[in-house]
Amino acid sequence: MQILNGKYILIPIERMHFQDRHIAHMDLDSFFVSVERLIDSRLNNKPILIGGTSSRGVVASCSYEARAFGIHSAMPMRMARQLCPEAIVLRGNSGNYSKYSRLVTDVVRESVPVFEKTSIDEFYIDFTGMDRFFSTFKYAKELRHKIIKETGLPISFGLSTNKTVSKVATGEAKPNNEMEILKGNEKLFLAPLSVQKIPMVGEKTYQKLCDLGVKRIHTVQEMSVDVMERVLGKSGRGIWEKANGIDKSLVIPFQERKSISTERTFDKDTIDVHRLKGILTAMTENLAFQLRRGDKLTACVSVKIRYSDFETHNLQQNIPYTSADHILLPKIQELFNKLYNRRLLVRLIGVKFSHLVAGGYQINLFEDNEKNIQLYQAMDKMRIRYGDRAVLRASGMDAKTIGRSNPFNGEPPPLLANRRV
Repeated sequence: MQILNGKYILIPIERMHFQDRHIAHMDLDSFFVSVERLIDSRLNNKPILIGGTSSRGVVASCSYEARAFGIHSAMPMRMARQLCPEAIVLRGNSGNYSKYSRLVTDVVRESVPVFEKTSIDEFYIDFTGMDRFFSTFKYAKELRHKIIKETGLPISFGLSTNKTVSKVATGEAKPNNEMEILKGNEKLFLAPLSVQKIPMVGEKTYQKLCDLGVKRIHTVQEMSVDVMERVLGKSGRGIWEKANGIDKSLVIPFQERKSISTERTFDKDTIDVHRLKGILTAMTENLAFQLRRGDKLTACVSVKIRYSDFETHNLQQNIPYTSADHILLPKIQELFNKLYNRRLLVRLIGVKFSHLVAGGYQINLFEDNEKNIQLYQAMDKMRIRYGDRAVLRASGMDAKTIGRSNPFNGEPPPLLANRRV
């Protein structure tokens, strides 16, 4: 990114040296917890757990006070409560989190030329070219303080020549702080850190590396890329490059999503087919509403079932482009009837619409009429005004909502604190 006559212009990739870039990674600190504390200051300085409250619930977010007890995201809530019995447990409110995420996004959008929003609370910003006119670190600091001032939310950032080093730097800067890694110091900065700090290194990969005696990044830096590939396969090269501070990936502005989906995990496994079909109906109705609200059509529908033994099955079917309930519902029920053939207890079900394209509802002259179109318009107006459960079929009344967020507004879908029934 360069500035010419007061305007931002793109630099062709072939003319840009990747080590001359200025990439910032910004991450809101304990985002869900921070939002809850903005709403209720009595939660300040107390151990907070946000997530599912049932026996199968997991921790979606936790405060730093709770982390001191060894609690972390994705931990079973039951275990977290055992580690910290005095913790305050909140179910969470995805609507509030989406609201504050949009507030932060608006501040970022009006302040920088190019940014990528990778989750509800995480951003990459490309300041490349702006360094010709002022300090990018100083500008990033000013942006951070602007976000804190206008939203009240704590946020940290890392700044370096690439996304990987900046993301790791953000983690080292937290909570509510900032860090810059100067060009040429990437390997030196990464070397003493745990290999778990490298994006792409999950539990299984970490265990493989530990089995080889590799626990620190400097050990990976001393290994050859060929050895890493032999040990970890295709991902070995990528991990080796990241460990050496090499990452040529670009900051990519929002790309229009090609699918929407929702799932439900049951607190207690069920074989109640009537209930399963009712929940599928509710999910299909709501996803169809999201399509129409986003002026989208789908050409592929799929159903997912996970049984009590964790065996998972998916079945999909291509269909003519549509966003109409009366076309989508029979297809979803048909796929479910074909898929559900084991007669075992069901742990999870899901619905997904893919192959999405822009365009208003296409009238099928053989299946549609003006009455149907007016019905959908009236129902959608009520849902937009009063909530997505303002109008629904009786068979789906026991199912919980998938939320009022718009999946086509240029932002990633929110991470809901609890998605169970």
